[in-house]
Amino acid sequence: MQSTDPRSITAPELHRWLNAKGPPPRLIDVREDSEVQIAPFPEDVLHLPLSRSGEWMETVLADLSSDRAVVVLCHAGIRSRHFGLWLLAQNAALEVWNLEGGIDAWSVQVDPAVPRY
Repeated sequence: MQSTDPRSITAPELHRWLNAKGPPPRLIDVREDSEVQIAPFPEDVLHLPLSRSGEWMETVLADLSSDRAVVVLCHAGIRSRHFGLWLLAQNAALEVWNLEGGIDAWSVQVDPAVPRY
């Protein structure tokens, strides 16, 4: 049975995953441009600001593969969880994870060089 909720992942768990051998997850950052400018995530991400969903909503699923996990992130993990729920509603075969605490948790628990805001 497929999950209808994104799985939760902590910042340290995601850090280990990104540094492990094997395919990394596809990272999707749903924060606004101004937030990304303040505190960019220090890995390659697909930036999909939620306020501009009309620009990418029709094509985003074609960019995602059900054989590669997706980790969604935002400032605190709330907007990204909602986006993860939407992704799973569109394609339940996707493996979707939500970064608990978002970029703020990443800054506190993994990389203090990432500014907090």
